[in-house]
Amino acid sequence: SHASRRDRPASLSTEAFQFLDCILRPSVRQLTRNGTPIAVGARAFDLLVHLVANAERVVDRDEIMLAVWGDEVVGDNNLNVQVATLRRLLGREAVLTVPGRGLRFGHPVRTEAAVDAPPLPDRPSVVVLPFTDLGTDAGWAWLADCIVEDVTTELSRFRDLFVVARNSAFAWRGQVRDVRTVARALGVRYVVEGSVRVGAGRVRATAQLIDATSGGHVWAENIDGVVEDPFATQTRIVAGIVGALAPQVDGAEVMRMRRAPPADLGAFGLAQAAWAVVSTGEMAFDAGPRDRAATLAREALAADPSCGLAFRVLAAVHWWHAYHGTTIDFAATVAMGRDSADAAIALDAQDHHAWRQKGLLAFMAQDQGAGLVALRHAHALNPNCAVTLSWLSLNEALHGEPDRGVPLAEAALRLSPRDPVRGEMLCALGFAQFAARDYAGAAVSAQAASLGMSNAAPPLVLGAIAQVGAGDLAAAAATFARLEATAPLLARQRLEGRWLSTNPDYHARAHTFLRVAAGLASPDAADALR
Repeated sequence: SHASRRDRPASLSTEAFQFLDCILRPSVRQLTRNGTPIAVGARAFDLLVHLVANAERVVDRDEIMLAVWGDEVVGDNNLNVQVATLRRLLGREAVLTVPGRGLRFGHPVRTEAAVDAPPLPDRPSVVVLPFTDLGTDAGWAWLADCIVEDVTTELSRFRDLFVVARNSAFAWRGQVRDVRTVARALGVRYVVEGSVRVGAGRVRATAQLIDATSGGHVWAENIDGVVEDPFATQTRIVAGIVGALAPQVDGAEVMRMRRAPPADLGAFGLAQAAWAVVSTGEMAFDAGPRDRAATLAREALAADPSCGLAFRVLAAVHWWHAYHGTTIDFAATVAMGRDSADAAIALDAQDHHAWRQKGLLAFMAQDQGAGLVALRHAHALNPNCAVTLSWLSLNEALHGEPDRGVPLAEAALRLSPRDPVRGEMLCALGFAQFAARDYAGAAVSAQAASLGMSNAAPPLVLGAIAQVGAGDLAAAAATFARLEATAPLLARQRLEGRWLSTNPDYHARAHTFLRVAAGLASPDAADALR
């Protein structure tokens, strides 16, 4: 059929063609010059493949029209446009016109076995392909490309991601593409596709994340808004896509790591698996996930002592042990955590996760000034990380600029509305609300956090003190009973006065309200502090 004739150039999966300083790989629909992809439209690419594959002869126009356009009825001018495109990209002598006979490729061509696709990097890898412009307003035609550029740039702030550069991604612009083919050509596991539609004063950007190794959809999201200032609109859309997208890559990697044998992971893979373990089990009082993460991280460091991610994992492990009170020597645990965070930063000063751990561990050591500096720096390094923003919100509420606490926590939840660690973020909001004396709001946040968090103590601590603050003593007593059953050691430490903040107002209220919930203090003590 004509359709099968037209598809023939793309089926040359075992060959690549070299000419000038270019390599043409029909199987992955890619043309590179000195290793850099060249953007070629779909018709021009098909024409080039057919001419290069038949470089030893003159190809008549009827054969070309059938190979490139198949059954479509088009005029000769369409062919002339594509010829002009190739001459502009490759020089006038690239396509020679033989009067009365047809066209011939003008450069010497060498055929070689197709170069294997680049191997997958040792970290999660993603490419953001050009978005489709579906709008009717030509004045906004630029928006789709700018969103892709900005999403690519902002994803690069996540140090655990390998993000393909914009130029390589845009080589696929305007082409009919199969995500598996694109992923093989670029050496990535995940592909982001999307579209932008502007009309009637509104804008909708749609993005989807695809696991190209399986072809399955991981995530999809619509970001809607009103067309206002062009750059403000662009910024809001990019933040919405990136904030929601990055945690979904993390979640997909967690699932993949569970299926991968540790022996196949390598040093970075072991550290990445450790990070996945400690990140998904961080709010659980059970120390098991933290111990498994520490074991994996130490195995990674034994294989590669310069693995910064492994040091970051150890910093997180020590932080959560100190946070939950699951350590015998609190001071030594915090000190080891701070050393691990510093080691991670020494290896990668742009790792915002490591800076976040550095800040949190500084707070644990009652070094509030250093903690705020580190957390603010972590947020500056990657404003798209909702988890960092939520922890900053809590510590601003307690030790920095109190009025910023709740708004920053709410911004974090908006930034990543379906984050796998949303419970942690809701806890941060609730404690910030408690600091601001919004007890009813804090109680609601605690309840919302506990819904998706099993075996987690922080929502119970928050719920008990918030309910006392709101005057619901019966509910507070029931919540405290659940806290004692879930994390008895942590409950005892809090009742003894060990809290994460030395803010005197917060400390006095939290400590007294928890003792009231436990039945160890009179309700009158809470009345005096509300």
